[in-house]
Amino acid sequence: MSSHYANYSRLKFDWPEERILRITMENPGRLNSADAVMHGELVRIWRDIDSDPNVSAVIIRGAGEAFSSGGDLDLVKEMTEDFHTLTRVWKEARDLVYNLVNCSKPIVSAMQGPAVGAGLVAGLLADISIASRSARIIDGHTRLGVAAGDHAAIVWPLLCGLAKSKYYLLLCESVSGEEAERIGLVSLCVDDAQLHDKALEVARKLAAGSPTAIRWTKYALNNWLRMAGPTFDTSLALEFMGFKGPDVQEGLASLREKRRPNFTKDCPL
Repeated sequence: MSSHYANYSRLKFDWPEERILRITMENPGRLNSADAVMHGELVRIWRDIDSDPNVSAVIIRGAGEAFSSGGDLDLVKEMTEDFHTLTRVWKEARDLVYNLVNCSKPIVSAMQGPAVGAGLVAGLLADISIASRSARIIDGHTRLGVAAGDHAAIVWPLLCGLAKSKYYLLLCESVSGEEAERIGLVSLCVDDAQLHDKALEVARKLAAGSPTAIRWTKYALNNWLRMAGPTFDTSLALEFMGFKGPDVQEGLASLREKRRPNFTKDCPL
């Protein structure tokens, strides 16, 4: 494994084929929730990939039967209590989006089971997003008690329109893989057994294509996201202001109750 990836612990790496790097988010026993370590790793990995001449395409997936079950509640609690943690995660959330958008290598996501939180940022901002029929995509911000800022404010309206975005983001409704494909939230929906093979097939085609043409096509298309920069920055500020508000404590207590005694497929939030 390249020295680029030696200092990661929550992200695991393998090369299913030459020039295709596969990232697996792994937080054992917690459905790959994004704790402080994984959150930071999801920020910096895209810069490492961008500078790695051995990578022509990337796949990101979750370990086991989940993609990512959302933010680690201990980290959320710390954000409500410690200003330095709050501002650090705020900056990480901003950098995660911009690093994904600006990464020159094509990214394929393979989502199954719960897809929530920081993992979902990578899942939906990937250039080709593939969901299995079992996938349950949830933007959990309003359930926690904060504004649905982050990536949601810029990418959901572009992908599925304002009406659908408001419905799912305001109500915090779960979106199945099939429904996500129907409304344009993801590129493809496939049977669960086909998910990883399909992701590799797409990555293989991208890796075999013209790197210059693919890079600059991606750059041009992502200008739609860059144009929404002021909207994104404002939405992120509104979201993180909420962590000091009264609704978060109630939302945090509710989510902790749902997650007892441990994580389940039926309760990714």
